[in-house]
Amino acid sequence: MSTGVSTSTDKIIVDRSRSHRNKAVSKAVRQTRERLQSGHASNSSFDRDVLKMYVASMLQGATIMPLFIVLITALGVYITEDTQLLFWALLTLTCQTGNILLARRARRQEITPESARKWRRLLLLGQFLLGCCWAVFALQGCDTCEPSSFILYKGATLLIALSVTAMSNFMLTPAVLVAFSPAILALAAKSGLSRDLLEISLTGLFTSTLVFFNYISDRLFKSNLRILSYQSEKDDLIAELEVAKSMSDEARRRAEEANLAKSRFLASMSHELRTPLNAILGFSEVMSAEVMGPLANPTYKEYAGDIHRSGQHLLDLINEILDLSRIEAGKYELSEEAISLLDITEDCIGMVQLRARAKNIAISDQFERQLPAIWADEKSMRQVVLNLLSNAVKFTPQGGEIHVKVGWTAGGGQYISIKDNGPGIPEEEIPVVLSAFGQGSIAIKSAEQGTGLGLPIVQAILAKHDGQFLLKSKLREGTEVIAILPAKRVLQSLPAVEEAQAVARKRKSFA
Repeated sequence: MSTGVSTSTDKIIVDRSRSHRNKAVSKAVRQTRERLQSGHASNSSFDRDVLKMYVASMLQGATIMPLFIVLITALGVYITEDTQLLFWALLTLTCQTGNILLARRARRQEITPESARKWRRLLLLGQFLLGCCWAVFALQGCDTCEPSSFILYKGATLLIALSVTAMSNFMLTPAVLVAFSPAILALAAKSGLSRDLLEISLTGLFTSTLVFFNYISDRLFKSNLRILSYQSEKDDLIAELEVAKSMSDEARRRAEEANLAKSRFLASMSHELRTPLNAILGFSEVMSAEVMGPLANPTYKEYAGDIHRSGQHLLDLINEILDLSRIEAGKYELSEEAISLLDITEDCIGMVQLRARAKNIAISDQFERQLPAIWADEKSMRQVVLNLLSNAVKFTPQGGEIHVKVGWTAGGGQYISIKDNGPGIPEEEIPVVLSAFGQGSIAIKSAEQGTGLGLPIVQAILAKHDGQFLLKSKLREGTEVIAILPAKRVLQSLPAVEEAQAVARKRKSFA
């Protein structure tokens, strides 16, 4: 069973099992996205944050409840003309002050995940004591007042207190139930003893209102918990992205150092390699041509020819690597002049004609003869055309055909198209073929060995000329390469200026 890992040691075979280059970054981002999509954290993981939000909310609204107690006490004394409500107000304000002091103490101390449960119990206890005070208020009665007026006053007070408590304490569940359950019990007991319809109605209304506000508080609590979860996951994602960025920066730094080391190596080794190669090429050519006299053994002559060809191949490889290195470093300078794309193409066809005849390959051309000159680097454009023609000859089988076209583009530029009927390139391998040192699998196996630098150099040279390179290929049908130069590179000839009649000189007059 295949595991998807290439075991081939041949550098010219395309390895389709190559995975993403930055595995660590991809894994970190993927895990965070999966966590964002899978759901939210449990409630217990945010106990500390929830308590902090509750304490902050309680301290911010610390004056609301005492002011409300003072107002309803004053109104109650005015309605009932009884001072017993003052003692209730004193008791309730004392409990409210105790809750505020407890909240301040919780804010001063650091709430840890271990102590969060203890602080939650203490805060709920404070709310229960305050709820007992509201139960005492619910038991209040007035013999001198009209029953309906006093029940309306008491019911409105309890409902307002319930709404204020629900809105300010929804981050502490179940504070609403804990605070007003004693009041419900007190109202139920009072209505059960008195069997008054108004008391029973007030009990039912207040109970249903408590259930409704408890539901609203629970929904608000879950919404805030969801916001905390989103914020936590966002912080995790930011942290992971920062780690990924640092990894990317480190990888970029190493790549820059490696590129600098490569440039230094190529700069230092170009001279060191060219010097012995010149001697190898020169002496092997002299020996193979038998300039100094015939060789005693014919095999030596063959060996000298092999040495010369191998040295020439190595020199071509060094030149291509140096050219690509200069282009990547931005130090490839163009020596631009007016040149003819037709003349360059015809010269390059003549240079590869001998190799084409050796393989019985026919080269046909279709040129538009009235093409003007272009503004480009002659050496670079000659290298582009020669590389493309050499590839076509290399990959075309015995008895094949190569079609060369030179003409106008639709946008007013010029192009050269070279099409062969070779084995073609699979569609998924085209990006590999266009990359440095990249070579396809099917085409390379049926042709001569190469370096894989020809097409990248062609692309880079055309890019320096603001041009474009296109590669079209179908498996077992052939390949077509098109080099395009833009219209601004075309030198248009201007018509001759017609002779104009001389303008008679006007006589100057002075006033």
